[in-house]
Amino acid sequence: MAELFEMLRDAAPVMLTGAGYTVIFAMAAMVGGLAIGFPVAVMRMSTLAIVRWPASLYVSMMRGTPLLVQIFVIYYGLPSIGIEFDPVTAGVLALSLNSGAYLSESLRGAIQSISQGQWRASFSLGLGYWQTLHHIVMPQALRVAVPSMSNTLISLIKDTSLVSVITVTELMLATKEVIATTFQPLPLYIAAAVIYWCLSLAFEALQRKAERRLNRAH
Repeated sequence: MAELFEMLRDAAPVMLTGAGYTVIFAMAAMVGGLAIGFPVAVMRMSTLAIVRWPASLYVSMMRGTPLLVQIFVIYYGLPSIGIEFDPVTAGVLALSLNSGAYLSESLRGAIQSISQGQWRASFSLGLGYWQTLHHIVMPQALRVAVPSMSNTLISLIKDTSLVSVITVTELMLATKEVIATTFQPLPLYIAAAVIYWCLSLAFEALQRKAERRLNRAH
C-alpha cells in the first residue's frame, strides 16, 4: 500500500499538469463553440431556406457522427487535400465544431423560449432585429441556456480525453505516459477518473453560482 501511495505521489505532478491542459482545451473549445454556435442558432431560426438549411446540415452532421471520427478527419484526413493543422489546433478545432452544434441548439431553444410579444413590443418601439436580439432577448435567453451550456462544458472536460489519440498532451495522455513507466494501469486510471470527476464537480459549482446570479431578478 505504501508503494502505491508513493507511486501516485510521484505521478501527481505529471497528471495534474495534464489536467491543467485539459481545462485549457475545454475552455478554448467552449469559446470556439460559442463563436460557432450563436450564428448557427440565428441561421437555424431564419425564414430563408438558403440560410437555414446549411446550418441544419452542420448541426445534423456534427451531432450524428462520433467526435473521434471528426478528430481523425481534421487531423489525418484534411492533409490529403492540402489543409494541415498541428495536433493542438486540430484538437481544439474538432472540439469547437462539435460543441458548437450542441451549443447552437441550446441557444436556439433559449431564444425561442422568449415570447413573441417581447419581439413585437421591441419592434413597435423602433428597435431592429439585431437590437432586439442583443438588448432584449439574449439577456433573458442566457438565463434559460446556462444549465444546458454548462452541461456542454462538463462534457468537453471529458471529451478532451479523445484528443490524446493525436498526441495532444492532456490528462489522459499524461496518465498513459506514467503507466508506460510504472506498469500500474488500474490505480492510475482510477486516479485519472477521480481528477475528471473533481473537475466536473468544480464546474457544476460554477454553474449553480451562475444560475443563482442570473435568477436574482426573477
